Amino acid sequence: MANTLKPVNEQILVVTGATSGNGLAIVERAVRDGAAVVAVARNETALETLRVRLSATGARIATCVADVSDLAAVERVATVAIEAFGGFDSWVNNAGAGTYGTLEQVPVADHRRVFDVNYFGVLHGSLVAARHLRTRGGGAIVNIGSILGDRAIVEQGPYCATKHAVQALTDTLRMELEQEGAEISVTLIKPGAIDTPFPEHARNFMDQPPRLPPPLYAPEVVADAVLFACANSRRTLYAGGGGLMSSLLSRTAPRVADLIMEAIGTATQQKPGDPGDSARRDNLYEPRTDALRGSQDVHARRSSIVLQLQKLPRSLLAVGLLGGAAAIALGNAAAKRR
Repeated sequence: MANTLKPVNEQILVVTGATSGNGLAIVERAVRDGAAVVAVARNETALETLRVRLSATGARIATCVADVSDLAAVERVATVAIEAFGGFDSWVNNAGAGTYGTLEQVPVADHRRVFDVNYFGVLHGSLVAARHLRTRGGGAIVNIGSILGDRAIVEQGPYCATKHAVQALTDTLRMELEQEGAEISVTLIKPGAIDTPFPEHARNFMDQPPRLPPPLYAPEVVADAVLFACANSRRTLYAGGGGLMSSLLSRTAPRVADLIMEAIGTATQQKPGDPGDSARRDNLYEPRTDALRGSQDVHARRSSIVLQLQKLPRSLLAVGLLGGAAAIALGNAAAKRR
């Protein structure tokens, strides 16, 4: 598909899960870059606070209270965008929920709830967005997946399953839109571990407070990837080199990756003595206190070299990869002659 996407400063973006973590970082970056935004979340108080704060800076922002698991609520988001700005150019499916615990520990109802938000929420947003973007002659749908869509990890089975499903959904959506000739870019963003309130928001069945395994990246890294995808057609973008390395290991040596996860997967997802902010705990069914970053004591990288490399023009990236491969080959040949 030809890249007919507008620059971000000429766009209207819809962002779900907009009051916390990656979604909040996306909204703040988008308005800073000159875009208008329709911010969507369940947390009405946090949405209004966000609207007031950003409007005071001159940002163009509208809000819509919606649970993405409800198709009618998601359809209402499109109506708000049309009434506020005449429509939208990019739709970012970011809202998510999770649990910590084994498959047996997590009640089946909670499994279903995670799917309702993470899979059906993306499906609802994608269908509504595609329907609208066809009428505008194109645009972008950006889905937030995870490296856990490439490989599973213990203690987060339901979440991993939804991200595998989002991978398939995104690929199918892309093919079907291309098949019909719709000029709609479909991108899957695959963050690694990001320093958001996710561990505090997730419902926890472990005997210790949950955490995300290092290395962690700041939510602004995901925002960088998303805003790039809104203006540049890409199939997939990895946000964070640590996640990409985990994915590559799983593809090249899946059994080794399994054994590593079995050995350290639980310990690296627990933070004894540091549960974080109790006001944020467990938002699976109802919103809790939202924030940009997690409140646990962790270190997060503020940039990702891997992401910046993916943003290079395809031709330049190909030349760089070929050059790197040639240099490695020459180095190996020289070593053999010694």
